Amino acid sequence: MPQIEQLAATYSSQIFWLLLIFGLVFFVVGKGMVPKVMDTVAVRDRQISDDLAAAQSARMQADSEEEAWRMRENANRAEAQALVAKAKGEAAISRDKTLAAAQAQLDDKMAKAEARIAEAQKAAAAEIEDVASEAAASIVQRIAGIDVTLDTARMAVKEAM
Repeated sequence: MPQIEQLAATYSSQIFWLLLIFGLVFFVVGKGMVPKVMDTVAVRDRQISDDLAAAQSARMQADSEEEAWRMRENANRAEAQALVAKAKGEAAISRDKTLAAAQAQLDDKMAKAEARIAEAQKAAAAEIEDVASEAAASIVQRIAGIDVTLDTARMAVKEAM
């Protein structure tokens, strides 16, 4: 094969060019491009870590603001509940006073009505006694033919009642 026969003649020049190209690539890529890429990666890493730190700081600030808001909200809620309780208490006191006044009026009306009823009962009882006395005297006179005085008939009716 002709390629193998040429190998001995071109071997040294191929190694020379290999080393020359390798050296050129090493210096261009290794010394020129890689440091720039590494600097770019370092800048990007630093920016990412700064962004993460800023985000963490913002989160902590938001958490503290949220906690402060929750505390204010709870205090406002407690204050509102205290106002509601106070209003309920005042309304209950007012209601109790109104009910007591109404109950006093009702008790007064009830006492007056009971007094009128008692008077009416007394008057009715007196009228019944009078009517019963007159009726008894009239009945005795008709049946027995005896004249009985109204006072005697009244005493007899009282005894019977």
